[in-house]
Amino acid sequence: MTTLDTSTSTAPTAAAPPAGGAHAPDPGGSPWRQPRAVWAVAFACVIAFMGIGLVDPILKEIAGQLDATPSQVSLLFTSYMAVMGIAMLVTGVVSSRIGPKRTLLAGLALIIVFAALAGSSGSVGAVIGFRAGWGLGNALFVATALSTIVTSSKGSLAHAIILFEAALGLGIASGPLLGGLLGEQSWRGPFFGVSVLMTIALVATAFFLPSTPPTGRRTSLADPFRALRHPALLLLALVAVFYNLGFFTLMAAGPFALPSLDIMQIGWTFFGWGVLLAVASVVVAPRLQHRFGTVPAMIGCLALFALDLAMMAVFATHEPVIIVGIVVAGAFLGVNNTLVTEAVMGSAPVERPVASAAYSFVRFTGGALGPFVALKLAENVDVHAPFWFGAAAVAVGVVIASGGARTVTRALHGDAPAAHSTREAEAVVVGDVD
Repeated sequence: MTTLDTSTSTAPTAAAPPAGGAHAPDPGGSPWRQPRAVWAVAFACVIAFMGIGLVDPILKEIAGQLDATPSQVSLLFTSYMAVMGIAMLVTGVVSSRIGPKRTLLAGLALIIVFAALAGSSGSVGAVIGFRAGWGLGNALFVATALSTIVTSSKGSLAHAIILFEAALGLGIASGPLLGGLLGEQSWRGPFFGVSVLMTIALVATAFFLPSTPPTGRRTSLADPFRALRHPALLLLALVAVFYNLGFFTLMAAGPFALPSLDIMQIGWTFFGWGVLLAVASVVVAPRLQHRFGTVPAMIGCLALFALDLAMMAVFATHEPVIIVGIVVAGAFLGVNNTLVTEAVMGSAPVERPVASAAYSFVRFTGGALGPFVALKLAENVDVHAPFWFGAAAVAVGVVIASGGARTVTRALHGDAPAAHSTREAEAVVVGDVD
């Protein structure tokens, strides 16, 4: 999941004119008055972000219908996130060579194919494999979507990001709900539903988005690894690994801790989680950042998330507590998504696409094993163990963030990184990825 806080991205326009003949930026006006090309990509963003929580309501159903264990179905998250993390290394390479529009269309086409294949599968192994292909398509699409919206939109950069964040939040919130509604008919329904919706998004993007030829320098596969030499970026990536271990544990273990709930009830539970995540990401995070600063607010919310998981571990057999714990976690996750990404984008003196690729690679691939480990613990220990594992992982993230607070703060507010972040804010966000 990728977010970007507007607080560091409001520099005056200094980038090249919008690609493909898009309208020139108009600082005034509403972020909702946009060309059809922007709405086409925004709609595709909503569907793409549905994939994060889409399978939550149907995890138990897949396990029952395909005779799979909880740890086996948890690999639907692991394969998706691991491949997406690895693919983040190549999105910039691809986009800088074939252009954003072709990259978007390639990503959408892959999601359409692999979502349909997952819905047609007869074994849990096949679903896991096709879900991995879905992750590849999602990486190509999501990494390019924000820059495309920025270059094609009317209004300020902040308006473009508000639109992107709105699409992200709507997709995250509606994914579990769609999964529940279609999953009540069949566990295959959500996969076919996404494939159909993405087909509509692909056609709309192909027709309404103008041609976007490659711009800027061509990035290489080595660039993200070189970026990890910067201590602040490496620290934040490690924090994100442990934070994502807790996040993915919640997503995978939550449904299995609610044995009396049906598919639709689980869908509504995670819908509440998604709504709170979206609101916290767009509204709450900037206010906490303004009041307490990026790093203190991030550490505080990480600690609260760890405590939330610990509460769920203690009361793992009490379903009302699990439901409340899942929904409340959305607030901590939303704030951290924005603040951690904000810190990543401003802490390393490299281009935003490169920093984003390095960070996404480490956090997704490192955290992808969380669901599998958590549900293996549930199978071999007890129902409390997955949440203790998640709480402990996030607590390690708190320790790393606290120990590296000075390094990150110095990188964010020191002369060189801060100056770079200010000068390059808009020029890079309209580049290749993120």
